[in-house]
Amino acid sequence: MKKIVILGGGVNGLSSAVKIAEHFHRQDVQVTLISEDVSPNTTGDVSAGYWTPFLVEGTSDEKITKWSKSSYDFFHQLWLNGLAEECGISMIPTYRLTSDPEGEEAPLWKDVVFGFTKLNSDETARLSREHNQTYTEGFHYITFCCEPTKFLPYLMKRFLAAGGRFIKQKINNIDEVSEFDLIVNCTGLGSKEVTNDMKCFAIRGQVARIKAPWIYCIFNHTDDDGNYIIPNTNDVILGGTHQVNDYSLEISKADSAFIFNGCKKIIPSIENAEVIKEMVGLRPGRKEIRLETELRRRNAPIIHNVGHGGSGVTLCWGCSDDVLQLTIELFKKAKL
Repeated sequence: MKKIVILGGGVNGLSSAVKIAEHFHRQDVQVTLISEDVSPNTTGDVSAGYWTPFLVEGTSDEKITKWSKSSYDFFHQLWLNGLAEECGISMIPTYRLTSDPEGEEAPLWKDVVFGFTKLNSDETARLSREHNQTYTEGFHYITFCCEPTKFLPYLMKRFLAAGGRFIKQKINNIDEVSEFDLIVNCTGLGSKEVTNDMKCFAIRGQVARIKAPWIYCIFNHTDDDGNYIIPNTNDVILGGTHQVNDYSLEISKADSAFIFNGCKKIIPSIENAEVIKEMVGLRPGRKEIRLETELRRRNAPIIHNVGHGGSGVTLCWGCSDDVLQLTIELFKKAKL
């Protein structure tokens, strides 16, 4: 029996585990997932699960578009097929706005989403007045929120149903799993320690969750000091920060003030909304997403799938497509 191990129980680790386990189900292949943390204790559980490419500047637009389209289409199918509630998926309208004097070019992924349109000057001016901002450009489109607190348990259920095996354990070094024939590294920020990947770094994100059931639209101010408001099924996420190389998991009062004051400008009615909790997560940043095979002379090959920045949910299904393809190619070439 051939043995494959996936390291990391976040959204990319679980997506890769599902793809591999379902492909090799009932074959002479054992698929194991090892992770110290699972939902609700992953970085993804802090996020709103908002589909939009974010903090992945070092990776080509072509790759980002390909991977994000796969995820968008997957979320759409789950939504259509009656799994939206179980997976925490909502189809939701979005305003993407900037105050940059030079405006913003329409992103390459504009053709992936439904109904992508550029706002006309009257619409941009209206939103500027309402939000007490000076927007120079804006877009409107339909996207999905895929809430990790529901989506990750769904993926785990699919993985186990396909014969996968889960072990809750912290792995400090890749050599600790040397008994496996293939290693899939989805350790996120942990890859810095596990595989000595010095290109990995933290991007700190602080958010707040509030009760505001009257909000059904995303507002995303994309400037460096911009805010966002993202409704989920049971609450609304206010954000946020993206502080590079900041590893603090403590709630910052300064960040809280920035988030609440900025979001109240956008939607004043949240002034008296109940604050459920504030949260901090460390996004797995990297100079470029690493999705490749590392062949080692005396040890099992490693497929790396790390460095997704703020786009773990957005890219997960597309990246796992490539992970499965690399796995199949390795099995054919090495006759594993």
